[in-house]
Formats: sequence, C-alpha cells, structure tokens
Amino acid sequence: MSQTNTVSAAAKAAGRGRIPATGAGRNLLVCSAIAGPFYVVVSLTQALTREGFDLTRHAWSLLSNGSLGWIQATNLMVTGLMVTAGAGGLRRVVALDRRGIRSARLWVAYGLSMVAAGIFRADPALGFPPGTPDGGVSTSWHGVLHFVSAGIGFLCLVVVCYQLARHFAAAGLRGWAMFSRITGSVFLAGFVALAGSGGAAWANLTFTAAILLAWAWLSMVSLHFRSRAPRTATA
Repeated sequence: MSQTNTVSAAAKAAGRGRIPATGAGRNLLVCSAIAGPFYVVVSLTQALTREGFDLTRHAWSLLSNGSLGWIQATNLMVTGLMVTAGAGGLRRVVALDRRGIRSARLWVAYGLSMVAAGIFRADPALGFPPGTPDGGVSTSWHGVLHFVSAGIGFLCLVVVCYQLARHFAAAGLRGWAMFSRITGSVFLAGFVALAGSGGAAWANLTFTAAILLAWAWLSMVSLHFRSRAPRTATA
C-alpha cells in the first residue's frame, strides 16, 4: 500500500510539473516567439520613416517622443506583454527544472520592464524629435524611470541567457548552450558600450545589432521549447 501511494504521488507531481494544460503552454510560447519580429518591424518602420531619426545616432526608445510617439510607446507595452505571456509558457514546459523556473521569472521581469519603458517615456535627445537641442533636454522623472526600467530589463535578459545556457548544457544541447552564452555576452557588451559612449555612432549600431540578436534568440528559444512541449495534457 505504501509503495502504491508513493508511486501515485510521484505520478501526480510529474503531471503537475509537465503542465496540466499543455496546449495553453504551447500557445503562450507563440506570443514570445512573435514578440521580437513584431517589435523590430514596428521600430524599424518608424526609424526609416520618421523625420529626423537617424539609426546611427538615435536609440529606438527615442521614437516614443513627438506627435507619433504613442506608436513606439504602444509597441513597447504590447511587446512586453507578449514576452510576459511567453514566460508563462516557458514556466509550464520546464516546470521540473529549477534553472528553467528561475529563467521564466526573469523572463517575466524583462517583459514587465518593457511595459514600464513604454509607460515612462525616454527624454528627447541628440536632436530628436526635430527641434530638440543636440545636447538633449533636462532629465525628467519619466526619463529616469525609463532608463531604470530598461536597465533592469536588459540585465534580466542577460541573466536569462546564461541561465538557459546552463539548462541546455545539462540537457546535452551544446549548440543551444553556446548560442545562449554568446547572445547574453554580446547583448551585455552592447548595452555597456551604449551606456558609456555618449551617443557614439559605433556604439549605437553595436547595440542595435545586439538587440536584433537577442530578439532572434528569444524567438528561436520560444519555438524550441514549444516544439518540446507535448501536444496533449498528461492523463
């Protein structure tokens, strides 16, 4: 009787760990898979069409300024919500892995930081929007909160990369582990370069490349975990 109860308890625990509603987990991971392409397309469309915006000088967050700034603000918030939803899917798929659980929590933090960055607008700078002095304007409270939100989110993303690298390595997926480490390192280097360069073109372009790499990684990782999730709930 004792052995039967032990086996039954283990089976129930395993069922809870794998996901009671597998379909929901798979669908949530689709959200984070499309978040990156959505964000990049909307941002680049604005960057290439809005007057005065220079991809070599201006960070994408500056698009939140001006009469059309609501587009980028909405882009940040919607993308952040999609990333947060994807974290829910990740949490279900890797529910039995502690590294995966920690990664899912940090993934949520990254998504919420994007929402906050959309709510708290970055200050105009470097001549954008047109009419702004090259030296920018005085720092506002919402500009400070935008910077803090973005900084916290970027650091969370870097840690997620390293945490999932360990998860992949433990699973014997060396290619995914290497991809994750490279993404985290490149993104961290790009962020540090941007923060310490004073708006230099090379640093801005480096960070833009790091952003594209990070979003590609996030989309591919989401699809990877989605493919590994069972299509039907465990009985």
